[in-house]
Amino acid sequence: MTAERIRAPHILLVVAALAAALVADAHSELAGQAAAGLCLWALLSWLLGRVSAQERRALMACVVIATAGEMFLSLGWGLYTYRLGNIPLYVPPGHALMLVLGLVLARRMPEAAARAVIGGAAIYALAAAAAGLDTFGVLLCLVLTGAALAMPGQRRLYAGTLLLSLALELGGTWLGDWSWAREVPLLGLVTTNPPGAVGALYCALDALVAGASMLVAARFGRVHRPTQLREAMR
Repeated sequence: MTAERIRAPHILLVVAALAAALVADAHSELAGQAAAGLCLWALLSWLLGRVSAQERRALMACVVIATAGEMFLSLGWGLYTYRLGNIPLYVPPGHALMLVLGLVLARRMPEAAARAVIGGAAIYALAAAAAGLDTFGVLLCLVLTGAALAMPGQRRLYAGTLLLSLALELGGTWLGDWSWAREVPLLGLVTTNPPGAVGALYCALDALVAGASMLVAARFGRVHRPTQLREAMR
């Protein structure tokens, strides 16, 4: 998956739309959330017309998997809570739009930079855990390691996702759109708001989307060997 037809103006539009949704959520109630959601759904629908059929399936898989993940992590586990106690309408398409940004950034990121970003995230997680500031970060790094083992060819995507998701999380928590629990439910761990290694959860989503894309493509006879999958997702 490459999103090669997504150009600079589209990227600027996606970034502006995501930022506007966060601001609208912070300064409105359900009606504002709904309006922001409709705008992001409309933008995603428009972008789906500019990508290949395989990419459309991957982005829609992202929406489905991310929505299920939000329901578990927020409503079920209580790891973080949205301001109005719900899952805002803009969140599911927002995950797909973040994937688009991650794919575009990955195409432009040198391999050395990707290694540095991932290594920096691991070092931060270990240091924060040693200081007692964020012991949850070590678990998140294990999630990142699992994603890397599942899809080792996606290192640049994971690195881009780590950077983009941290920026999104810092903005969303600063505005008060959502907040992370200081004490991680059931695990006896602590974290920050947001966790410094929060991007690991987004990387896990990327890996799950890639896996889902492989299964769908194989079902329709488009992928028969692992090398073909790596090419399709590159």
